[in-house]
This record gives sequence, C-alpha cells and structure tokens, in this order.
Amino acid sequence: MRILLGLLLIVLMPVPLLAQTRDGLQPQPIVLTHVTVIDATGAKSKQDMTVVIIGDRIITLGKSGKVAVPANALVVDATGKYLIPGLWDMHVHVFRNASQKPPNEYYFPLFIANGITGVRDMWTKLDKVALVELWRKQFTQKPGTMPRFGAVGTIVDGLPATWPNSDTVSTADEARLMVDRLKAGGVDFVKVYWNLSREAYFAIAAEAKKQRIPFAGHVPFSISALEASDAGQRSIEHLDGVSLACSTEEKRLSTIKPSDLPPGQYQQQIFDTYDEQKCAHLFSRFAKNRTWQVPTLSVFQRSNRDPSSLANDERLKYVPMAEREEWKRFITRLQKRTPEQNAQRRLEMYSKLIQGMRRAGVEFMAGTDLGNEYLYPGFSLHDELVLLVHAGLTPLETLQAATRNPAKFLGKLDSLGTIEKGKIADLVLLEANPLEDISNTQRINAVVVDGRYLPKEALQKMLAEVEAVANKLKPR
Repeated sequence: MRILLGLLLIVLMPVPLLAQTRDGLQPQPIVLTHVTVIDATGAKSKQDMTVVIIGDRIITLGKSGKVAVPANALVVDATGKYLIPGLWDMHVHVFRNASQKPPNEYYFPLFIANGITGVRDMWTKLDKVALVELWRKQFTQKPGTMPRFGAVGTIVDGLPATWPNSDTVSTADEARLMVDRLKAGGVDFVKVYWNLSREAYFAIAAEAKKQRIPFAGHVPFSISALEASDAGQRSIEHLDGVSLACSTEEKRLSTIKPSDLPPGQYQQQIFDTYDEQKCAHLFSRFAKNRTWQVPTLSVFQRSNRDPSSLANDERLKYVPMAEREEWKRFITRLQKRTPEQNAQRRLEMYSKLIQGMRRAGVEFMAGTDLGNEYLYPGFSLHDELVLLVHAGLTPLETLQAATRNPAKFLGKLDSLGTIEKGKIADLVLLEANPLEDISNTQRINAVVVDGRYLPKEALQKMLAEVEAVANKLKPR
C-alpha cells in the first residue's frame, strides 16, 4: 500500500503556485469571485462574495467589486457556485480494524477528491504514532495529497478483548498505567471499549482527567450511557448504549448478553420498552455535560442494502482488489440475517433518538466508521450527511456536524471549521446549494486544502489514478 501512495503522490502532487516578489518566492494568491458563501457559523448565506486566499489563510472576504484583487492572483469566477468549509470524517480507521496492517493509504486522495480535508482516526496503536506524525508533516509539506489528522486515539478494552491486537486492562491500576502510557506515547485521546469493567472504566476517566487527555468511544456494557456522560466521556460513537438508557427495562437488559437471546431479540426488547421521559432526562444530561454524539448511521445502513447492490457498487473500483475479496464475506453474513436483524428498525429508533437529542441541544459530529466493508473513503461521508438529514437534522445542522462542530470539538475553532477572515483555507466549492439538498455536497467543483487550490480536473485525475492502481493490485 505504501507503493500505491507513492505512485499517487508523484502523479497527484500539485505544482506549487508561486509569484515572484522582492522577498523571493511567495504563494500565488487565490481569489474566488461572485461566490455564495455558506460559512457554517449559523449565519445566512452570503451571495456574490469574493474570497482572497494567500498562503494557507483566508485574508479577505467581502462583496465582489468591493474587495481588492491582489496582483498576480489566480482568479476563479465562481458565479453560481457555493463555498463551504472543508468536511471532516470524525470516525475513520485508516489502519485495518483487526490486524492494523497495512495502513489504508489509498484513502488519502479519495478523501481529498470528496472534499474531506480532516479526519479523526479511532484506532492508532502506539507503534503507528510515528507514521501519523510523518503524515502530518506531509500534509503541510505536500498540501493537497492528504487530509489533516485532527486526532488519533487508541482502543483500551477489557477481557476478553473485542478485537485481536487491542490493548486491554483488568484492574484500576492497569487502567491508570495504560492512560499514562498512551499519553506518553503521543496519542491524542483514549478510546474506551465494550468489555471494560466498571473499575477499569472509572479509573481511565479519573486518570484521563488528571493527565488532561480526553477519552471517547464506546459505552462499555458494564456502565450506562448516563454514567459515561457524567464521567466525562467526550464523545459517544454509534449512539452506543443510548437506546438502552432510554428503556424502562434498562436495569434488567443491562445484565443480559445480546448473544444469549435469539438474533435480533435483544434490540427488539430495547425498542419495545422505549420511554420518552427517560430519554429526555438522559439528553438533558448529555447537553449539560457536552457529551458529543457521532451516530455513524452509514455503517448500519449497509445492512439495509440489497446484497447485489453492494456487490455492484460503482465505488468498488476505487478499492484494491484484494480488499474487495475480503469484503465479500460481509455479503455472505448479510444473506444469513433474519428479518429481526434487519437494520431498518434500528435506524428508525436512532432517528427518534437524534431528534430528541437535537431538541435538547446535544451536539453532533459526522462520522462513518470507515474501515468496515462497503464504506468508501470520502464518498461515505456524503452518504452520512444524507442519513443525518433523514434522521431529523436540518441541512445546515448537518453541514455543521461535518465542519464547524469537529473544529469546536478538537479545540481548533479559532483556525478551522468556518469560513472567516484569518482562518485556514480548507474549503469546498460546490456546483449547487447544499442547504436546499444536502446531497449537493457531492457536486464538487474544486477543493482548497491548506490554501492549495485543486480544480475539478485535478480531483478527477486523483480518482482516475486511484482506480487504475487499485485494479492492478490483484488478490494474493
């Protein structure tokens, strides 16, 4: 896979745009004129705007005709187009979920071609942190070749481990030492997982607070979603434990293993005992504690698709052939599912949860759980945005879940996440209005990454090169 990335970088690395000045070579200014700016702050769209970018920053934005255009600028007439901040996928697995080898570096150009300028990786083991740091250097040294890594975390699970190769702890002392080890190793957060004991989970929470390192992830079976929120867990992935915490039978069901019941029955009992008042109390606590939610609806939606549509998805052409072969096992599992295991009921419940949390003021981020079968780098983030609107968020709220909110969550809102003077130029130029139809985020005309302008032709070339290389990598 490193060979694949190397080939792509040779072909795809943009030629720097430079202008001669008295002080030497300086980045050529980029000017977008007559564009409608959707800045993601919550303000109304601003029509007929001019945006001036020099280096990696937005230097000026104002009404077209009233903004001075720098000499030697690359001027792009964006009449009829819409400018949004760069998109983030806040739940990805660049490293393979179980084996951790090799990293899926073919993701990078697919992210950029789809306007994803930032990601949060949810399982970077300590021996991979140095590689992530190299990627972060590459982001600034070769802009436009990959997204920024806003944060990387490491899974800490209990016994038995859910996944092979996980870091595990059994006692409070082990948990505290693990937090210290991970922080010293350079990860940005601790990812808690399903099989942690209560003792180990609360020790992680206390030590993380002491060491000033966030913890996020799943809600372990041993605790409730309410307890996780009160303990300071910064984000809950996949709405883990939320529907159970809304059940009038939470106490009884929390003592049962889903595998102890017939397929689908555990979730069915949770759904049948849903209580809105219990939910409202939970959601108000989420809002008070600022417990973020990353629903990852797209990972559940896969199970609703007809197996033949999965097998014939046109986006498979961007996936290395060896990986496609591995993915076929998911279709085999899907064909064995019972009607009770169908994901549609779960998605209906999750839509109800999302609507309730929205009313309570809970904040959301868009993420896909990329790394699972039939999820596609970049493309699936756009699928997620459509699902979030279907679940009850407005198009603007959904757009913010992939732009402003990730920057706020990561403590980078002063420089990223919205389109404002002085902020870093991570931008996506669209051919249609995403506030009228969120699927218009897929109609990409250009992407700006850290100030590097990539027109549609460059993005299409990226896709073509990934496709060409992917189809040469035959199964072993």
